[in-house]
Amino acid sequence: MKKPPVVTGRSDPVFGLLAKSPHKHRLADYLALLTPLDDQGRYLPFDELRYRWAPGLDANLCWALVKKARVAQYSSLLPLGEPMQWGTFVLTPTAQKAISAVDRLATTAALEYMTRQIGEHAHFSYLLNDLIEDEAISSSQLEGAATTTQVAKDMLKRKRLPRTPDERMVIGNYKMMNFAWEMRDRPLSVELIAAIHRVGVEGIDDGQYSPGMFRVKDDVVVQDGEGNTVHTPPPAGGLASRLQVLTKWINQAHNDPFHTDYVHPLIKAIGLHFALGYEHPFRDGNGRVARALFYWFMFKNDFSALRYIAISTLLRNAPVKYGRSYLHTEADDLDLTYFIDFQCSVVLRAVTGFTEVYRKSLTYCGSGLAREGGVSVNVDVD
Repeated sequence: MKKPPVVTGRSDPVFGLLAKSPHKHRLADYLALLTPLDDQGRYLPFDELRYRWAPGLDANLCWALVKKARVAQYSSLLPLGEPMQWGTFVLTPTAQKAISAVDRLATTAALEYMTRQIGEHAHFSYLLNDLIEDEAISSSQLEGAATTTQVAKDMLKRKRLPRTPDERMVIGNYKMMNFAWEMRDRPLSVELIAAIHRVGVEGIDDGQYSPGMFRVKDDVVVQDGEGNTVHTPPPAGGLASRLQVLTKWINQAHNDPFHTDYVHPLIKAIGLHFALGYEHPFRDGNGRVARALFYWFMFKNDFSALRYIAISTLLRNAPVKYGRSYLHTEADDLDLTYFIDFQCSVVLRAVTGFTEVYRKSLTYCGSGLAREGGVSVNVDVD
């Protein structure tokens, strides 16, 4: 991955360079780049943008203009790392669409409305019970569990004891998701983060995972498929205090729309997801805990339908993009927009898939009522 060139502060002589040859002869082309998004509305990293600029333009100068436009629209989100640095973001069109989708279709009120429209028919209840298992299974598969979805679902439905470490991972994730739901009314604490990890990984391989125990050495790194180190977490020294800062930020209210520090719960939940992955506080199982905490925060903020919406199913199908969204953020001065934008695209697709399940259930139950002499209900949830 090509890292972006370093762009200095406001004293950077970008516009002075544009007034000189040879750049002044392409001034219109350069100034057209003074925007956070490309011409298709995408928030792309330098690694991808550099191939899309017109031939003959200076790549460093092009990036400096894009970066200036982005910095002008940055909002600070959360403190990260050692030394502490504020992660920033730009609210992209994709993020706005995802926020709209969860507000309309993933709240507790929306879920209750859907259930009322269908009534007490067993078909929808069965589908909901089926969907609640999907996140636990797909999150395990994303972490390398070699078990099929069908086998894992059969194990959970029959409450069969796991036979392999991979099946124990699925059971652990299932327990962790249920624990996140049960703890939704609790404030976040360092102890709760440790408890979520312990519930999720205990009994898989306690020597490998050290359930509920934070790392105390700097011997944990993130590697790609070829064994290259792509992320070194902040030092173990100070980890507890940094997690305290994170919990304080999470527990602080940012939901007053009339206050300047307003942050939508979806964006905040994604920030929490990133922070856990960035800190890597445990020897193993960090990704599962990060995704469980995303759900925990959404549950806490009354988005109960997320209990039946599996984001890891889509993440499992795009692991490279998932990983790169972390890397692009770290490479670009903790610009969280790359990670937020990708996660929002996943949430948007997942919520859309859930509403399709609802539509099919509504049609199924409506046709059943018609056969019984009842009246079908036609609802548009868009």
